[in-house]
Amino acid sequence: MSMEQLLVVFCLLGLLGAAVAIDVHRHRIPNYLLLTGLLLGILTRAYAGGWSGLAEGGLGLLTGFALFLPMYLLGGMAAGDVKLMGVTGFFLDPYSAMWAAFVSVIAGSLIGLAMIVLCGQLGRTVARYLLMTRARTYLAPEPGDISAQAFPYSIAILVGSLASLYWFHLVR
Repeated sequence: MSMEQLLVVFCLLGLLGAAVAIDVHRHRIPNYLLLTGLLLGILTRAYAGGWSGLAEGGLGLLTGFALFLPMYLLGGMAAGDVKLMGVTGFFLDPYSAMWAAFVSVIAGSLIGLAMIVLCGQLGRTVARYLLMTRARTYLAPEPGDISAQAFPYSIAILVGSLASLYWFHLVR
């Protein structure tokens, strides 16, 4: 990996680290952070790869955004998470952005499941999902349920991005 590519990776990790810190504390990812990250991505991708780097980053942005948009439209994710995945995709190529999104979904599912188990609500959650399956309708979780609380999905995006960087940029 060249020094220019390392600059791109370090900027991405800085953005994701800041997003996780803010998301855990405030349960939102502010637009100023996303715009700053996008600007930083444009500058570093242009420096590292010129016009082709910018084009590849643009395709990565579209890939990350398009893969998370349906989850937002279905009500399972906040808009900031979708935008963060898009900006993350700008730092990656489209193929790496696709895998980062895929691993992020797996990581988010596993983290969510772990939270349900650790809070002792596995039985209640499974019962609610079985009831929803039989009734063929959505049943909102009760106010005390862990599944009713906001989940800082930026953590899962960080994990997915780290996995993608490792497999497609460091191992090659």
